[in-house]
Amino acid sequence: MIYKCTLCPRKCGADRSNSTGICGAGSSVIVARASLHKWEEPCISYKNGAGTVFFSGCNLHCCFCQNNKISNKLFGKEITDKQLADIFLRLQEDGADNIDLVTPTHFVPNIINALDMVKHKLDIPVVFNCGGYELKETIDMLEGYIDVYLPDMKYFSSDISSKYSNAPDYFEYASEAILAMIKQVGKLTFNSEGGLMKGTVIRHMVLPSHRHDSIKLIEWIADNTSRDDVLVSIMNQFTPFDFISEEFSELKRKVTKMEYNSVINRAAELGLKGFTQERSSASEDYVPDFDLSGI
Repeated sequence: MIYKCTLCPRKCGADRSNSTGICGAGSSVIVARASLHKWEEPCISYKNGAGTVFFSGCNLHCCFCQNNKISNKLFGKEITDKQLADIFLRLQEDGADNIDLVTPTHFVPNIINALDMVKHKLDIPVVFNCGGYELKETIDMLEGYIDVYLPDMKYFSSDISSKYSNAPDYFEYASEAILAMIKQVGKLTFNSEGGLMKGTVIRHMVLPSHRHDSIKLIEWIADNTSRDDVLVSIMNQFTPFDFISEEFSELKRKVTKMEYNSVINRAAELGLKGFTQERSSASEDYVPDFDLSGI
């Protein structure tokens, strides 16, 4: 039970035994979907698909989130830690390439408890798929439980992170946490089928009108990480959903070919390894159907 929550940089101090934190989480895990998912990076969903567990709630509440239904509206079903452990085993039985924990930060103690029950029965990696706005101390709690880190690195500018996620300190915390993730899991390690068994993949989604901020992030990654330790996934899937407020009128369009290419070209100049996306990925068709499947 969490009586004064300090799991993320918000450090809201919520007594989650009888209320919820800024993330929307209380004492029980909330899950919106648990199923095989073939739309992650090729080294994550390389064969049958990642065994994704989509957790409801989020510590960022980005104004443009494609998973708005679960991150901001908190759609999902409350389950016990034992039920979560059973979901991990069932996904493995279904042929999942890994256990892919999506937006899991606010449920880290529950996840650790569930993994304590079944980690010895899992022969596939556990992936921590997060928004990057993490505390190093929380990442340290996960040592020995997580094999692959899949963090977002959303913003370099504090003005932009403040505007879209009310997190002016985003880069300060994300950069420290991501370096801790890399140190914890070490060099990239693949199986014979190209699946990532250990290591870190940093995701960055290019936003409309903010290619220069993206380039600064790419340059930071190149300056502060090793190509043996990190893959970089530069995403082109920003979708201008109807729910985005007119206050953010610059986000009412897709990323242009020029904007995206300027970012991936800079990454290539710096010798970074990883993944890019086709412009067709900017579509609502790629948003999972959060219908409580597999729960």
